[in-house]
Amino acid sequence: MDVPQTEPRLVDALRADLEDAGYDVEHVEEMLGPVATAALHREETVPALRATAAATGADARVAALVRLFVLGTAVPAALVARALPRLGVDGAQRLGLVTAAGAGADDEVRALVDLRPYAATDGRGDATWWLASDLGELATGGALRTDHVLGVGGASTTLAQVTVRDERARALDLGTGCGVQALHAARHVRHVTATDISARALGFARFNATLAGVRPDRVTLREGSMLEPVAGQSFDLVVSNPPFVITPRRADVPAYEYRDGGRAGDDLVRDLVTGVGAVLAPGGVAQLLGNWEVRGGQAWHERVGAWVDESGLDGWVVQRELLDPAQYAETWIRDGGTTPERDPAGWTARYDAWLDDFASRDVEAVGFGVVTLRRPADDDRPRLRRLEEVTGTVRQPLGPAVAAALAAHDWLAARDDDALARERLVVAADVTEERYLTPGDVDPRIVLLRQGGGFGRTVQVGTAAAGFVGACDGELTVGQLVGALGALLDVGADAVAADVLPTVRGLVEDGLLLPAST
Repeated sequence: MDVPQTEPRLVDALRADLEDAGYDVEHVEEMLGPVATAALHREETVPALRATAAATGADARVAALVRLFVLGTAVPAALVARALPRLGVDGAQRLGLVTAAGAGADDEVRALVDLRPYAATDGRGDATWWLASDLGELATGGALRTDHVLGVGGASTTLAQVTVRDERARALDLGTGCGVQALHAARHVRHVTATDISARALGFARFNATLAGVRPDRVTLREGSMLEPVAGQSFDLVVSNPPFVITPRRADVPAYEYRDGGRAGDDLVRDLVTGVGAVLAPGGVAQLLGNWEVRGGQAWHERVGAWVDESGLDGWVVQRELLDPAQYAETWIRDGGTTPERDPAGWTARYDAWLDDFASRDVEAVGFGVVTLRRPADDDRPRLRRLEEVTGTVRQPLGPAVAAALAAHDWLAARDDDALARERLVVAADVTEERYLTPGDVDPRIVLLRQGGGFGRTVQVGTAAAGFVGACDGELTVGQLVGALGALLDVGADAVAADVLPTVRGLVEDGLLLPAST
C-alpha cells in the first residue's frame, strides 16, 4: 500500500532532522516572506518557488524541504541529503516519502507525499507536529485520486479548535483521515480510537502518530464505516470531521473517500447526529462538522433541530456558512481538481449533475456548521437545545467557550429563580458596554454588551438589565440587586425580576455573566 512506513529508527531520524532544520510553521513563513506565504494560501506557487530558490545559509535546508514536500518540485539529491542528514535519501525512500532518479548527488529526488509542519492552538495550548498526506493538486497538477488522503484544511483546524479539551478517559476520532484530530485528542485523553473507511488514511494516521511521538498503546486504529468499528463501545469524547459533502450519486461524478460518504443528500450527517448517542458514555460529548440541506419552505434549524430531537441528547448547533446550490457545486467540483479551464466538458457535466441532484429534493441552500451533542449524566434535568447562526468572526480556540457554555447550562438548570436569587454574579473580564444616546437625552436609547472572546456575541439589553449587569461585582446577590432596582425604578421587585431574570440567564449561558464562585 502506497503510504509512509513506520520503521521506528528511521522515523526517529526524520523527526530529529526536521527539528534541527527548523522545519516548522514559523520558520517556513519567515523564509518564504509574507507575499509568498499569502500566495501559497491561495494555491499560487510562483512566489514560493522564487523565495525557496533564493534561500541561503540556514534557510537552505528549510527551502529544500518546502520545495520537495510542499511544492512538489524535484530537488537534487545532495540538497535533500543536506536537509535530512540522519535519514538521508535512502532512508527517505525506505519510509516511502520520496523517489530518486539515481544514486548521484545531482540526481533528482521527488516527494511521494506531502509532509509539512502543522501548528494550531486548541484548548490545551499550542500544538505542533508534522503531518503527512497525499500530494495535492498544487504539487501534482492533476485531479485527485479517489482514495486521496487529505491533509489539514480549514475544516480540520476549525474542529480541532472548537473541541472541548478537559481530561477524559476514552475518545473516538471518527473518520480520522491523516489523524490530526486523534493527535489533538491524545494530548488530553488517555486512549484514542481512530477509525476510517480508508485503509490508506489509516496508514497515514499511523505514520503521523509515530512521527509525533505518540506511544502505540495510546492510539488504536480501526478500519470501517461510521460507527460500525466501535459498535458496543462507549466514549467520553467523540470528534468527527466526517465525509459530509453532498455529492450526486451518479456514475459520471467521482466520489472521493475523504469527503463523500456514499449517501444521498445529507443522510450521512443526519445518521451520525441521530446515532452517535449509542457510543456516548453518560456525560460524554460528541462534536462534529457537517453540511445540511435547506429545502423549500423550511428553515435550516427546523431540519437539523428534528435530528437533534431524535438523538435524545443535549444539542447545540452553530451554522457558520450558507451557500446556494451553485456556489456549493463550484466549491466541491474545484476541490476534486476539475476546473472549467482544464476540463470544460467535465466541468459542465458535473455542474449539471449537482444542480439536478439539488433540484430533485428542492434544495435552496446548503448550511455548514458545528454540532455539539452530549449525553446527559442526569436524565431528569432539562435538555440543552440550541440552534443558532453565527457567521461573524469568532475568537479561536472556541473549545473553552463551548465547555463553559455546557457547564453554564447545567448550573442554570439546577437553579430555579428562587435559587438563582441567592447567587452572586460577576461580569466576565472580556465584556464591554456601549451606549447610544440621542443628543440632549439623559437615558440611552440602546445599550449593547459586547463579548471580546469566544463567540464575540453582542447582546442588546434594556435599562433595567443594563443597571443589573453594571452592579454585578459579586458583592450583592441576584435577589438583592433585583430588589434595589425595583426600589430605584419604583416598579417593585417582582416586575424587575420578570423583566431581568430571563436576560440574566441568557447572559450566564453565553458567558457574559459568571457565578462569583468561578
